[in-house]
Amino acid sequence: MFNFLHTFHPDPVLISFGLIQIYWYGFFIVLGILAAIAAAVKLGKYYKISKDEILDLSFWLVIFGIIGARVFHVLIEWQYYFSYPLDIIKVWQGGLAIHGGIIAGLITVYWFAKKRKTGFWMLAAIIVPGLALAQAIGRWGNYFNQELFGRPTDLPWGIPIDIINRPFRFMAKEYFHPAFLYESLGSMLIFAIMLGVNAWIIKKGKFSNFYFLFSVACYLILYSLLRFFTEFIRIDEAYYFFGLRHAQITSLIILTVLISFFLYNLAKKRIKLAGLEKKGKI
Repeated sequence: MFNFLHTFHPDPVLISFGLIQIYWYGFFIVLGILAAIAAAVKLGKYYKISKDEILDLSFWLVIFGIIGARVFHVLIEWQYYFSYPLDIIKVWQGGLAIHGGIIAGLITVYWFAKKRKTGFWMLAAIIVPGLALAQAIGRWGNYFNQELFGRPTDLPWGIPIDIINRPFRFMAKEYFHPAFLYESLGSMLIFAIMLGVNAWIIKKGKFSNFYFLFSVACYLILYSLLRFFTEFIRIDEAYYFFGLRHAQITSLIILTVLISFFLYNLAKKRIKLAGLEKKGKI
């Protein structure tokens, strides 16, 4: 595979019918969505959530997840889209920010849970493994668009980038880190870990909001760490704060909130146990 990546120059168009073109990016996005839905349906059986309910939720997640991911991307690149507003609708050319998709997805799951009177954290725990799988698959769309690559490299798995897609300062370089591949493999690992977490919850019968929240937090922490470190090698345009890219800042905020939450609850539990010991109740 590495040799293939090192020598292959991808074409963003999968199939062309006259004026109609189907892009690899769209193909992998759809494939990722279908894989995520299949994973959620499979997990839903163990949580006694029907296939129809998962499919109904998935319908809204796809719509609002893509809208949220696109809106987040447009806000980040507002200077470009202010000059070219019609490009906002050209989703097939790339430009979906996962953090926007996650935020929109969580809001959608909350709305759906309220409407169906189902546990929000349970639904979220069912959805996040498939989300990691969808990310692992979807990143290959970035490869065919030549839009997610890292710094120049001489490593045997470096990917060739066409001159038109190279940043001006690296115009003389030909091979670059396959940042898309690093994120894809990392997301696949997260998917495997999330399956393990859910398998443990099911086997132990830990069907409570705390463990559902723990499952969702595992995904958010793992993906935030993955994104934080892979951002160091990416060279696409980004806003910087304190020497860090905007995606790294977002990841740090997520990590800080989640770690603080669990530390607070751990401290609260220890204080409660200490109080019970003092009263001689344990």
